[in-house]
Amino acid sequence: MGAASASAIATELRKRLRRQTQVRMIFAAAPSQTETLHRLREEQGIDWSQVTAFHMDEYIGLPADGPQRFAHWLDKTLFAHLPFKAVHHIIPEPDPAAAAEAYATRLAEAPIDIVCLGIGVNGHIAFNDPPVADFHDRLDVKIVALDETCRQQQVDDQCFARYDEVPEQALTLTIPRLLRADRLFCIVPGSVKRGAVRRSLHGPIATSCPASILRQQAHCTLYLDAESDPDAEQ
Repeated sequence: MGAASASAIATELRKRLRRQTQVRMIFAAAPSQTETLHRLREEQGIDWSQVTAFHMDEYIGLPADGPQRFAHWLDKTLFAHLPFKAVHHIIPEPDPAAAAEAYATRLAEAPIDIVCLGIGVNGHIAFNDPPVADFHDRLDVKIVALDETCRQQQVDDQCFARYDEVPEQALTLTIPRLLRADRLFCIVPGSVKRGAVRRSLHGPIATSCPASILRQQAHCTLYLDAESDPDAEQ
């Protein structure tokens, strides 16, 4: 799955770089993305100096040097290994509302070409959990409260030692902002995601499972492994 998704992303990057002076990408930060991003680092024939990178969400309230920050995770996993043209981190401090507005402005400076995302245990995309997800959100970046399932997933993913260490709020790109990208690659490994994938593929298209909206996106490709595929023989 990691090899297949990385190869497809790299092929799309090369194609765009042949006809554009720059490519703008948004990356999810989660352990589920590790294999894809590691494989993407190894792909050849990509001029990363023409690629500008963003990420799609960040916790509010962590120390600036907190290792759980998504900006740090992406630096360690991807950004520090490749000569990107620019990397734009979400920095919520000192004013999260102002940070959301500034990040939205930066995203809007030019079209977004590619988004690499996942699906959460509760069906979220970015930090658009079911209680706050809005398929018609007028904002591009906003402050959200994280629901209990989302916060517990961060512990289960070993990003935090205890539930009460997980921040209650975050900044996130909204669903309409993500869907306006030209191409989406959604990578979802692991048995804990099988229920969310089943609801995304076979349940109603509703904010009770935010990722269900991806079924309406012809420009989105879903990558699963045997454990996350609800239709695979077990």
